[in-house]
Amino acid sequence: MMIIRQFEPYDFEDVLNIEMEAFTEHNPFVYMNFYEMNKEGFFVVSMNNRIVGFVMGYRSAVNEGRIFSLAVKKEYQGMGIGSQLMQTILNVFQQQGLRSATLEVRASNHIAKTLYQDLGFIACWVEQRYYSDGENGIIMKKQLSPLCWVNSIQASL
Repeated sequence: MMIIRQFEPYDFEDVLNIEMEAFTEHNPFVYMNFYEMNKEGFFVVSMNNRIVGFVMGYRSAVNEGRIFSLAVKKEYQGMGIGSQLMQTILNVFQQQGLRSATLEVRASNHIAKTLYQDLGFIACWVEQRYYSDGENGIIMKKQLSPLCWVNSIQASL
């Protein structure tokens, strides 16, 4: 059974292990700092009492949220966990009244790009040499349905 919940400090070691497996660039202090500044945007997923993935997101502008990081342990990929984590943070953004979500992804990460496209993200531009190893980053955005707009339509039906 999959359980998505907010990150707690005791999840730190598990999150760092997943992060080191998933990314070539890592800074453990980023995660605790993120937690201290953005508790409401940091979620983990557990299966069988084991942390197998996480997502971090925050309000980056008045109407925009940014997905800072998403990772799922390799042996749990392809099970819909990434999609569920993304939907969780996108729901938080909508509850905050944000109108769009932005993220960046390595140009070579075809699995992640497909996931994001399936969730409605659109590639907007390429940041040349975005990552420290020189790889390009693709900036992707998704429009979110503002809750007030959705509620006003439902009220008029």
